[in-house]
Amino acid sequence: MVKTFKFKLFHTKRNKKLHRKINLACLMYNHCIALHKRYWHLYHKSLNLYDLQKHITKLKKIKRFNYLKELNSQTVQDITERIDRGYKLFWKNLKNKKKTAPPKFRKIRKYKSITFKQTGWKLDEEHSTVYIQKQKYRYARSRDIDGKIKTVTVKRDTLGDLYIYFVCELSDKEIKPRTGKSVGFDFGFKGNMLVAETEIDDIKAPSFFKEMKNKIAKANRNLSSKKLKSNNQKKARLELARLYRKVTNKRNDYHWKLAKYLCNKYSIICLENISMKQMQKKHGKKVMDYGFYSFTIILDYIAKQSGTQVIKVDRFFPSSQLCSDCGYQNKEVKNLSIREWTCPKCGAHHDRDRNAARNIHVEGLKIIS
Repeated sequence: MVKTFKFKLFHTKRNKKLHRKINLACLMYNHCIALHKRYWHLYHKSLNLYDLQKHITKLKKIKRFNYLKELNSQTVQDITERIDRGYKLFWKNLKNKKKTAPPKFRKIRKYKSITFKQTGWKLDEEHSTVYIQKQKYRYARSRDIDGKIKTVTVKRDTLGDLYIYFVCELSDKEIKPRTGKSVGFDFGFKGNMLVAETEIDDIKAPSFFKEMKNKIAKANRNLSSKKLKSNNQKKARLELARLYRKVTNKRNDYHWKLAKYLCNKYSIICLENISMKQMQKKHGKKVMDYGFYSFTIILDYIAKQSGTQVIKVDRFFPSSQLCSDCGYQNKEVKNLSIREWTCPKCGAHHDRDRNAARNIHVEGLKIIS
């Protein structure tokens, strides 16, 4: 089992050296792409990985390519292997008549990472420090690193912040299905993110974008007032991007904590497998602010780790139209504006979302039985 641990590096002047290494790695990457293209035009064959690495070893002796000495040998090896995998996938897709494109040249500002394997780094976990090519960098340690570290990757995001990723190998543990309570949830929009069968089990929906709306609007006005292509405009753009990233980070943090809470509380969770694109057309920004799709991905991941079963009911199942008491299907409640209705057969009064949650729960249990 492989697990990745991500930490943010603290801002220091020394970080410029890492940015330079990422830029040099991009030059190396583009040079390898150029060699592949030239080899194909000359010989109508794909360049072999071994020949490419042999050629790069010779380049290090040429004065023009002195920058290669600044890069760790295993970093260069990783770049060549990545390009080789990309070309192999390209030829495979071409053979199977799939639409595909070979690896392309990259812009330096869009090139994001360098990878170290067994050399070029040293970890001092006790002091939250990592040494990269003998340079000391501190990171924000939020948790302990488990398992054996296989690779270390330094990545930069679009704002220029640096993160370090430790890819670790863990021993496989047998995860047995849990026994306990089960629940059904319907996706809600009026104050609740998930509506359960009873009001106590409802999950509230904090609107992170709405909370930051005024600050984002102010940053947008500030950006529009700056002179085009000026340094002040760049600073204003970064300020706006940081606000958007803050919203995303808050939402992700909430989703991870909520998924862990639900998986600890329930052994079976039943949800509706709905189309998020259709929901977005109907409800707009609210769907994006709640982040239903990203939450379901996180929930699936946590459920696999804890042994909880996540059952997804078919999107065409009429959960809102069925009476949870007698099973009568009332097609007149297709209109989403109808929030409450009374069953014409048994007379039971229903809240639309709560009734749907009950039906999803029953249908989910039928699927696994």
